[in-house]
Amino acid sequence: MSIIKVLLTVFLCAFLAAAPPPPARTPVAPLLPGEALALSGPDGLVYLFGDASAERPMGSLAKLVWVKLEGSQWGAMNVQFNCTGALKDYRCWQPKGHGRVDLGKALLEDCDLAFLAWSKASAQWWLRDYGQGAARARLEDAFGPFLGKRMPPGEDLPDLDMAWVGPGELLRASPESLLRWLTDPAQDETLRMIRRLLLSFNQYNYKQDAWWVLAGSCPEPGGASAWALGTNGQILAVLHLPPGKGRAEARARFMAVLMVPPLK
Repeated sequence: MSIIKVLLTVFLCAFLAAAPPPPARTPVAPLLPGEALALSGPDGLVYLFGDASAERPMGSLAKLVWVKLEGSQWGAMNVQFNCTGALKDYRCWQPKGHGRVDLGKALLEDCDLAFLAWSKASAQWWLRDYGQGAARARLEDAFGPFLGKRMPPGEDLPDLDMAWVGPGELLRASPESLLRWLTDPAQDETLRMIRRLLLSFNQYNYKQDAWWVLAGSCPEPGGASAWALGTNGQILAVLHLPPGKGRAEARARFMAVLMVPPLK
């Protein structure tokens, strides 16, 4: 064997040893134009498909931060809300409302008004227990990864409006940044809580690989875009669809791209 072949063989072996392992799960169906996907698997690595690092309005997925921040308290209180489609000057994306919802149903059906009402109530508790400065710091710490430099100015807790639970440009994320936030060990309890809220008793207790999927949308200048995320405990993925797509399409595309079995 010539010295050149020996050197090439050594180089190739070194390259293969240094190369990252293949993805834990590649998309089963090809992504469509404008779609972006970030996923991770048991290897703990993050794999990106499409323009998954581009930042976009976070929309409905802001509710995940509220689950992390107040989910245990709200769950213990068994919070309820009757969504009629309007709350003072605020309007639900569902014109007729969602009816009476608890935390799990409000999360699954993406009820902005329920989360707005509960977050406003929590803000009043923070002010009573901590004061303005500490309450503001609590909010900023929880939403910091998605706020950038857009935190409303001032020293006091800002008035919580729809921008904190869904619509608007205040909170922004990319599929990659959202996935990295979710895969941080600090979010383990958040994921467990969502799993408890969304799965049936049998799925939660006896089917360890049961999928849950959340879908939501956010108005953008070019039309509402949509998000979907889900996990079966092994694969965790975040999918973004381009403007013009809605919640139902995001959910259906997520299930097709990840080959998720029909959800019951």
